[in-house]
Amino acid sequence: MIRFLADESCDFSIVTALRDNRYDVLAVIDRMPGATDQQVIELALAEQRVLLTEDKDFGQLVFAAGKAGGGVIFIRYPANLRKELSERVLELVNREGDRLQHAFAVIQPGRVRISTPLK
Repeated sequence: MIRFLADESCDFSIVTALRDNRYDVLAVIDRMPGATDQQVIELALAEQRVLLTEDKDFGQLVFAAGKAGGGVIFIRYPANLRKELSERVLELVNREGDRLQHAFAVIQPGRVRISTPLK
């Protein structure tokens, strides 16, 4: 089953929604608050977790390293649509599941892009 690592920038409602639906979600804030981006990437790689983030820096770091670890879901949602965010991420995970492993996905209102898997 797909496992997740939620970066500190990730809206915690997403963590709660995924956990409520029995997904394994580790939150950086719980394990290693204040971790550097590099430490977060290393943890995602080591545990083969899909990284949930709203931090643009992760896209650059992942592509520069040439590795996505367990994958990345980059969340781009404006403040006025935040109330639907956790529901949309949950729908994406339920719909795409394993396709998110080792891929780079971008979710924004009305649109999802999933890259060719990275390894």
